[in-house]
Amino acid sequence: MSTLRLPKLSVLDLVTVSEGSTSADAIAASKRLVDAADRLGYHRYWVAEHHNTSSVASTSPAVLLAHLGQNTSQIRLGSGGVMLPNHAPLIVAEQFALLEAMFPGRIDLGLGRAPGTDPITAAALRRAPGTEAVERFPEDVFELLGLLGEVRPEHSNEWLRRLRATPVPGSDVPEIWILGSSLYGAELAAKLGLPYSFANHFGMGSNPVSPVEHYRHHFVPSERWPKPHVLMSASVIVADSFEEAKRLAMPSRIAGWQLRMGKLGPVQSPDQAAETASRIVDQEMFSRVRGTQHLGTGEQVARQLAELAEQTGADELLLAATTYDVEDRIRTLEALAPYLP
Repeated sequence: MSTLRLPKLSVLDLVTVSEGSTSADAIAASKRLVDAADRLGYHRYWVAEHHNTSSVASTSPAVLLAHLGQNTSQIRLGSGGVMLPNHAPLIVAEQFALLEAMFPGRIDLGLGRAPGTDPITAAALRRAPGTEAVERFPEDVFELLGLLGEVRPEHSNEWLRRLRATPVPGSDVPEIWILGSSLYGAELAAKLGLPYSFANHFGMGSNPVSPVEHYRHHFVPSERWPKPHVLMSASVIVADSFEEAKRLAMPSRIAGWQLRMGKLGPVQSPDQAAETASRIVDQEMFSRVRGTQHLGTGEQVARQLAELAEQTGADELLLAATTYDVEDRIRTLEALAPYLP
């Protein structure tokens, strides 16, 4: 066995719906995945917020986490993330305060400023008109901190005496994270002294080093976070060989292609995805759709992840996988478990 050891590893579950399956099937698969992650010793399990798409079953992270967390014993449960411009901060605070009461000391609240959907759906979510809700994002994050018990000197004591999310947390409160894939999130996380999660799993070719370095250089210590803390996501699939991992990853490339074309549908099987790929007219453009970034055997992927952690200085890694069959995601977690710290 290799002596290679990785930083803390966590799981990002997009709760994708496979071709021929239902949302109920996707949620049942996610329950199997979180149970495996908990058993194997992974650190966090995050779900995201998406709307108006047949390919993703995770519309409400708080509701989903209340179900997925049942019968888990140690893994942290969280959002990666809640799209805060879609919601009043008090609603989010109450949802995650309730989760904290259900799973004490194990709740994370990752916050993003994108709508997580198309403009029509964003309007139906009762967001403020225009860009107002997005522009309010820093204020809303600061408000959430106070509502969830992370009171800063700048908070109004009078306001907090009159308004606090219930049920009131005990000695622990949810960890609040800032998510991002650009410099904006890095700047806000640094300014507020919060941990930062970089969305590297998108595979859009962006350089994760620059925003992470900016975050560390400008970080203002807070009482809860005296030092900067970085979680770096990565898209991974492990199989018995690189060729098999590449075959299992074709559905993720097709999903990336569909997203680019504005026609995202359920996750295809590897064979169906290969057939779809053969029918794409613009093969040159399709070749630029990266899909899954880290493929191979357990040792090959572990070494790739170690290089990513060294390159970015990440304190933790968050693993995502888009596969047709949840068994392939579970096998990926099992294959990387020997490298857990």
